[in-house]
Amino acid sequence: DNMEIAKILQSDPAARFAMAAACQAVENSGIMGTLLPDRIGVYFGTGIGGIQTFAAEMDKLRAKGPRRVSPYFVPMMIANMASGMIAIRFNCRGAALATVTACASGSNAIGEALRAIRHGYCDAVIAGGAEAAVSECSVAGFINMQALSVSSDPDAASLPFDSRRTGFVIGEGAGALVLEEYEHALGRGAAIYGEVCGYGSSCDAFHITAPHPEGLGAVGAMKAALEEAGFTADTRLYINAHGTGTPLNDAMETRAIKTVLGAEKAVQTPVSSTKSMTGHMLGASGAAEAIASLLALRDGILPPTVGL
Repeated sequence: DNMEIAKILQSDPAARFAMAAACQAVENSGIMGTLLPDRIGVYFGTGIGGIQTFAAEMDKLRAKGPRRVSPYFVPMMIANMASGMIAIRFNCRGAALATVTACASGSNAIGEALRAIRHGYCDAVIAGGAEAAVSECSVAGFINMQALSVSSDPDAASLPFDSRRTGFVIGEGAGALVLEEYEHALGRGAAIYGEVCGYGSSCDAFHITAPHPEGLGAVGAMKAALEEAGFTADTRLYINAHGTGTPLNDAMETRAIKTVLGAEKAVQTPVSSTKSMTGHMLGASGAAEAIASLLALRDGILPPTVGL
């Protein structure tokens, strides 16, 4: 219902997931028609982009030759196609950007959208992340990286923060939010789910796949976000953790949280990983988990870490 058949055939599943999520977010927000198109941006992230398209077209190239490769191969594959298609659909003529930062792609899209609005470049941004990486090629790569769960029991396959964890389960999908300048949202009577108060982004500068054992990058990002948000010792927190279920990540993330909050505050703060239910959605994770966190705050219900 969100795309014409021709557009579906000209797009990768990741872009289609992005479009579906964006359509839901835009409809829910009621933003269209309240701002000039030039003041609305689209910031959408993906970690891998059109990998399903890439794999399918390479198979076609090898089996049938170069003339059978789709003329839409390149636009279907590139990572910024989701933001571009969303911008076209809603006539958003502000910046249309793609954040490509692996598992942080969706989170970075939301954070950069916050900065764009805060600094006056946009009045609203459709922000989120999408991924469709459940394919033979990507699964093989993650297996050989020793990142995927090796459990033969489906109920014990995704166990973030559990001593039995052996890796993650790949998920896919998309999440989208509409970020809007606060006074404008109030003025039009928008349904406000929450306020993005702080954002931090950093890098371990340590290894291409493994986190720094002490979580230096995670510590820096959390400290920056909390400082910008005006965090104090009395602030009540819920942490929706990265919580992938890999042995290295979960240990590192636990140390990082304790470093940032202090041991006592960390123990008092609820922490959970919704990846225990969704699997690891890679570049879509940050956006989907931001939505889960907003709804948790709205409804007063903390998402569990299933299996822990």
